[in-house]
Amino acid sequence: MPLERARRSVERIRQVARGELRLAAAPLRIDPAEAVALFESQLTCRLLDVEANALRAKNQGYYTICSAGHEGNVALGRLSRLTDPALLHYRSGALFQERARKVPEVDAILDLCLSLSASADDPISAGRHKVFGSVPLFVPPQTSTIASHLPKAVGYAIALQRAARLRIETREPADSIVICSFGDASLNHSTAQGAINAASWVAYQKLPCPVLFVCEDNTLGVSVRTPDGWVEASMRSVPAMHYVKGDGRDLSSAYEATREAIDTCRTTRSPVFLHLLTERLWGHAGSDLDSEYRSSGEIGDVELRCPVALTAQSLLDAGAMDGGAILAMIETLSARVADRSAEAVKRPKLTTRAQVMQSIAPSRPELVMAEARRTGYAPPAPDADKPKTLALGIRAGLHDLLRKYPEGLVFGEDVAQKGGVYGVTVGLWKTFGPKRVFNTLLDEQTILGLALGAGQAGLLPIPEIQFLAYLHNAEDQLRGEASTLSFFSSGALKNPMVVRIAGLAYQKGFGGHFHNDNSLSVLRDLPGVLVGVPSRGDDAVRMLRTLLAHAKVDGRVAVMVEPIALYHARDLHPGDGAWCFPSPAQDDAIAVGDVGVYGEADRDLLIVTYGNGVPMSLRVRDRLAKTGIRARVMDLRWIAPLPLDALRAHASDVGTVLVVDECRRSGNVAEALGLALLEAKETRNVRFARVSAADSFVPLAEAANLVLVQEDEIEAAARQLVTA
Repeated sequence: MPLERARRSVERIRQVARGELRLAAAPLRIDPAEAVALFESQLTCRLLDVEANALRAKNQGYYTICSAGHEGNVALGRLSRLTDPALLHYRSGALFQERARKVPEVDAILDLCLSLSASADDPISAGRHKVFGSVPLFVPPQTSTIASHLPKAVGYAIALQRAARLRIETREPADSIVICSFGDASLNHSTAQGAINAASWVAYQKLPCPVLFVCEDNTLGVSVRTPDGWVEASMRSVPAMHYVKGDGRDLSSAYEATREAIDTCRTTRSPVFLHLLTERLWGHAGSDLDSEYRSSGEIGDVELRCPVALTAQSLLDAGAMDGGAILAMIETLSARVADRSAEAVKRPKLTTRAQVMQSIAPSRPELVMAEARRTGYAPPAPDADKPKTLALGIRAGLHDLLRKYPEGLVFGEDVAQKGGVYGVTVGLWKTFGPKRVFNTLLDEQTILGLALGAGQAGLLPIPEIQFLAYLHNAEDQLRGEASTLSFFSSGALKNPMVVRIAGLAYQKGFGGHFHNDNSLSVLRDLPGVLVGVPSRGDDAVRMLRTLLAHAKVDGRVAVMVEPIALYHARDLHPGDGAWCFPSPAQDDAIAVGDVGVYGEADRDLLIVTYGNGVPMSLRVRDRLAKTGIRARVMDLRWIAPLPLDALRAHASDVGTVLVVDECRRSGNVAEALGLALLEAKETRNVRFARVSAADSFVPLAEAANLVLVQEDEIEAAARQLVTA
């Protein structure tokens, strides 16, 4: 059925060319020669959609969400510049085909056929997903179906302007705009609304944000109708947003509206909303039977509003093409698509796990560590030798790294004049200015979207999320966007960033679970994302250097979770000042996988922990030593990937392991460590126990101690394990 309707749509264009069907097309109002070229791209897009359904019917293709009815977006491919980054909706095929005309070396038909057939030769995703994407066409691949790429587009637009002000060279010229396309149903998603609000918030303050939102409105979200007039009414009311409407079924209207939208966005450097009316000729995808929610009469009416057929009629009416020329173009392009498709299905597929995973996060650790330990960029800070708390250590480390990386940006809510909720970034705004240290609106989705865009623009973003629990409002920006870009672009595109998150518990009863979130599992299961948890100030600096080097050298996405309860801790035992440390020398950095060890010669017990668990375990270690139990404490430092080699080496040496996991019992670090010991032959017989927090949210006040790990629990478990 889908293939029959797809083929029928092409036959209808032939009927128009032969004069057997006359459509009510608007007069052609653009240059006829240009219109013919645009029609060729529209027609190519339609024929590729037909081929997608044909490949699916033969079990040689794997994706049938088609662009049929949306071909008016071809005007964006023509009128935008090649160097205007375009983050595309899955129905923006005509735009992609037309943009490819700007780079003759790109065979967009073959590229799309390779993508449809999941070939390893697909030049963008290498068979990992069907996407519109191309490095030479400035089209980063998007896997979004719910507009989760919109915050990134806003961030990209802001970052291009900021890079120009910082005189940081980018691939894109300073007057570029960023284009993002999406459907009318996705407009209602909170992600889209947040991105549009962020662009409006920036522009309302007269700050540049040259992003072009393109809503391809076919009035349907799968089967759910968009209320008549909703898109226009809601977008016309957005402050500082220029609204432009065009009929994507009428090539001239689409062209005129697109030209106005692009020119306005480029000249004013402000956000523009281009509302293109489109049709969805077929079901949502190959498996969707739209006859269940659209009447046969409605389907028939929609087919008569086919943009490609209407363009053909306009060309005939204007004398720009005759019927024979249109029929010849159909046959020529059909043969070309068939030829490229036949070639694509013969091309190799991904055949091994290693092939699939090789683009997740390619890394060059030797180059990374050389960069992390690079010196000479600035003199050491005058107070480098002064012992510092975790918060002061991080502040000093950020100050040093912003001197090292002129493209580095620190941003988030309250990080500028106030210096963050806990004062960690105090003074950075005064030293480096608002171009590099700045506040954002209260929206974690936007903060991470800005980081995504800044990374793609060639900057080195260091965003701050105020509390770990706040990340959950926006975690898809890491999960669905940041962590996937390298994977779906075969490692060709990256969005480097180091996200700082204030988190974990033990804040002496303050704030309840939103300020005492003790679940890290959401970060640990993101393929390729590096996650560190420092327990002391000097380690935090060493780890930041390494994470920034990974971002700089290999474009990695990294997160550092900073234990809030340790920010201002000075003592290990009351009054000893033993938890303050001087800033490490500039050539001192900790490689991912390197652990911290206290008491390496001690062999009665190995306590494995991280974050708040480190000083707690060290205090327990001192109490155990008074009764003759010699415990070695290992600070993991890294929780993704876990330092399993170091764990197994120390566990083999000691033979008895207690894991102190301050996070919840289910789904966190302790489980993974225990399984790692069990799976390895050399540690299978190691005695193992764990102490962890309860599977509970953290309550307010002293009740928090009832669900969090306490030192007496650690001590009791240690004694029981050693004496068992």
